[in-house]
Amino acid sequence: MLINIDEIPMKALSIVRPAGTRIANGLKTLEIRRWKPDVRTGEEILLVENEHFLTTDGQGEVGTAVAIITLGDIREFRQEDILEACASYYEAGWFAWEIKTIKKIENPFPIRAERKFYEIDDSVLNSARLIRVR
Repeated sequence: MLINIDEIPMKALSIVRPAGTRIANGLKTLEIRRWKPDVRTGEEILLVENEHFLTTDGQGEVGTAVAIITLGDIREFRQEDILEACASYYEAGWFAWEIKTIKKIENPFPIRAERKFYEIDDSVLNSARLIRVR
């Protein structure tokens, strides 16, 4: 059975303020997480900035869509990654996700934020004005 790639819902990822804005502006080029992402090469991900760390499954809040990104290499987080990650400290055992491409949403809009990856209807992006940052 063939799957039409256009029928696959878009993934979204929430990130606590101000990190989403830093990514959208190209200032933060690594995202640091405890887990490896399950995404296809080149898959676009909607980045949603929210106010609080979402720590339990099913937890959510209203966030703001700030960018569309793709990921590159996923590797172990290293001490020398602190600056690119806009991190305040290093801790072994975490993963560094390279942010390969960034399209900033010039007209951010409210959308739900959930824990880890979640699916959205990409039609919400129909009126989004995008600026390629990276």
